[in-house]
Amino acid sequence: MQKIMLTGKIHLARITACELDYEGSLEIDPQILQEANILPYEKILVVNRNNGERLETYAIPGEYGSKVFCLNGPAAHKGNVGDVITIMAFSVLDIEEAASYEPKVVVLNENNDIVQRKGRRR
Repeated sequence: MQKIMLTGKIHLARITACELDYEGSLEIDPQILQEANILPYEKILVVNRNNGERLETYAIPGEYGSKVFCLNGPAAHKGNVGDVITIMAFSVLDIEEAASYEPKVVVLNENNDIVQRKGRRR
């Protein structure tokens, strides 16, 4: 048996830009992606605390250290600059691994600085 488990999460990120004229995705600082165990181009679920919107897209790497969270393409309609979002990535794990797996979670402040790290650091 396999389970779909949360493996990475970025909590309380602030949207820094929305670019409608783009193919689509959520641009994210690769430094923050790495800390949250999310790979560039990995499928992600994005939830917007301000308006309740949810969308599935993929993480596109932005500039390292930029703290960017930019909704691109049609996803730009799902939020506004300053909205608070949570980004989650899931992976398929076998039942034994899933039973003890701890996702990496990073919590950000209002400037998109990492203020807390949770989960097993591997």
